[in-house]
Amino acid sequence: MPGDPGQIEFAPVTAGHYPLLLDWLYRPHVQQWWGEPEKEMGYIRDMVEGRDTTRPFIILYEGRPVGYIQYWFIADNRGDDILSKNPWVAELPDDAVGVDLTIGEETLLSKGIGSRAAKQMVHRLLGEGYTNIVIDPDPENHRAVRAYQKAGFRPIPHLEGRTEGVLIMQYDKNNETNT
Repeated sequence: MPGDPGQIEFAPVTAGHYPLLLDWLYRPHVQQWWGEPEKEMGYIRDMVEGRDTTRPFIILYEGRPVGYIQYWFIADNRGDDILSKNPWVAELPDDAVGVDLTIGEETLLSKGIGSRAAKQMVHRLLGEGYTNIVIDPDPENHRAVRAYQKAGFRPIPHLEGRTEGVLIMQYDKNNETNT
């Protein structure tokens, strides 16, 4: 049954979503920014099966699966393997959470769904008591950077340019735009 026009919801990822997620991960517009599909799928399986504290969700637009979003806990991601690739993680507060997302359906890119999903996830996290919310797109992914800016994220000045291929952005409610 289709959802309300324009409605965005989140459904926790289950094993039943694995084929859809793997399909999206193999699509060029996703793989360009997310990396090797089987490896990424392994991370998602670890989340669903409880071996990783990251919380994964399917983005539903008008009741239809269109993308993937997750939030992860900075304090749980400070091992040497992570810090060697992402030293900026050590400079964030322990209570910070990170958000990652992708729109799997290419025909729905640049329609405002990503920025709306990011904003909606931020408001969910704020409602759960999280106040330090970050996102880390590749600075060359201009579409994602614009979407996150619309959702209220801005680059963290002291971290800008310190890690190649990563733009660390933090949510600030004063920066939200209507999307």
